[in-house]
Amino acid sequence: MTVTATPVGQPDQLQPQTAPGRGARLRRLVPAAAAALAGVLLYVSFPPRTLWWLALPAFAVFGWVVRGRSWKAGLGLGYLFGLGFLLPLLVWTGVEVGSGPWLALVAVEAVFVALVGAGAAAVSRLPAWPVWAAALWIAGEAARARVPFGGFPWGKIAFGQADGVFLPLAAVGGIPVLGFAVVLCGFGLYEAARLVADGRRTRAVRRGAAAAALLSVAVPVAGAVAARPLVSDKAEDGTATVAVVQGNVPRLGLDFNAQRRAVLDHHARETERLAAEVGAGKLPRPDFVLWPENSSDIDPFANPDAAAVIEHAARSIAAPLSVGGVVERDGKLLNEQILWDPAKGPIQTYDKRQVQPFGEFLPLRSLIGAINSDWTSMVRQDFSRGSEPGVFDIDGTKVGLATCYEAAFDWAVRDTVTHGAEMISVPSNNATFDRSEMTYQQLAMSRVRAVEHSRTVTVPVTSGVSAIIMPDGTITQRTGMFVADSLVQKVPLRSSRTPATTLGILPETALVLVAAGGLGWAIGAGIRGRRSGDA
Repeated sequence: MTVTATPVGQPDQLQPQTAPGRGARLRRLVPAAAAALAGVLLYVSFPPRTLWWLALPAFAVFGWVVRGRSWKAGLGLGYLFGLGFLLPLLVWTGVEVGSGPWLALVAVEAVFVALVGAGAAAVSRLPAWPVWAAALWIAGEAARARVPFGGFPWGKIAFGQADGVFLPLAAVGGIPVLGFAVVLCGFGLYEAARLVADGRRTRAVRRGAAAAALLSVAVPVAGAVAARPLVSDKAEDGTATVAVVQGNVPRLGLDFNAQRRAVLDHHARETERLAAEVGAGKLPRPDFVLWPENSSDIDPFANPDAAAVIEHAARSIAAPLSVGGVVERDGKLLNEQILWDPAKGPIQTYDKRQVQPFGEFLPLRSLIGAINSDWTSMVRQDFSRGSEPGVFDIDGTKVGLATCYEAAFDWAVRDTVTHGAEMISVPSNNATFDRSEMTYQQLAMSRVRAVEHSRTVTVPVTSGVSAIIMPDGTITQRTGMFVADSLVQKVPLRSSRTPATTLGILPETALVLVAAGGLGWAIGAGIRGRRSGDA
């Protein structure tokens, strides 16, 4: 063996060989960067933008970065994809309380996406892998909607598709089927592109793989087209003239109690202004009036002055008035909708059932207080949950109620319809989140719910955006943000049930089982492969 010494003072002959090592390390960073950027692309597909179709290339890129990798790599890449998506999507959660809770929420929620990434990497070696991977995404959404602390469904793929071609699928199988179709199509696009590239290189494409890729793209699109007859805004049970009141909120210069009273007064004042226009013949008289969540944070059952303000407003408009109140009853704090009749006073109530963690109740209160006492002061007393579905019978018209955060939960909206609701109202209070994208994200949820259950949906909000949505998901009227305004419209009432309403949780359950089957198959194949290698 000959050893060549490097003369003193001359460059090391091995030094140039380190450059390819740096290049290799940089190349290894490409999938990580692509995963994060694909998550950002998915975020951009969500409202207030109408770029719904960007979800398809987002999942195509995600499919590219996880396909053929180990589950550990998929875990890390999935987490980066989740961060890229959820960090900008949920930035509004830190508007009031700072960046700490926002970052903590995203860090936890991205874990679910990471687990999906690990599973998608595992099933990516199976035939028709886009199907198994898309089902795994829906399984991840199902888990995220339930744990921890009752779940956080914000950011389900279906909620970004209110303007998309896949929207009719919401009427077929609800949020899970709509989301599955979008994710499947995105993964299918990548698989088709990969097979085309492989075919050009090897001049051979497996027919089975090509057929699976083609069907992954074609079936969701064809299904959406076939589902269009399920989307209708025709009246089945007559019509109702509904008024949505947005009173607006004072911005600065008031203490807590004065702020609450001002919000109530603003909504009463806007209702009285509406009544004057109705009396002058400029607007039709509504059959009932809908105020938003927290329009009376002063308990009208315990404070006669608040009751007097509401009663005067109801009498001025001469119609039943649904008021969002904060009520204390039997030692329990309740987020309550109160139906106030102009002649009889309060006649029906609905207590919000899905209360918001860290907004309406505080899990781990002692731990959080030890970290930052200011955070516990935001929720001084936990709200209690209601137990009965919200359906107001207003002179024969049945109005379902899903208060604000509840609109994100499939069951909370569906059971108003199964209990007879002919239309749905989503009273909300988004004032805390200022002019963030939160209100537009929530409005898109209500549009998808309208198609899912084929019902008119009204969205009365304290500070905007309030809206009236037809059963086909079209917004016919809307307000601006932080203005006092009201909307009056004759809307269709419907009683028929879509397949999604009838099937309920079954489509989601089926997709979770598909995901479990694919994951089991992948794990079994891996074990058999290792045993064969050992032999």
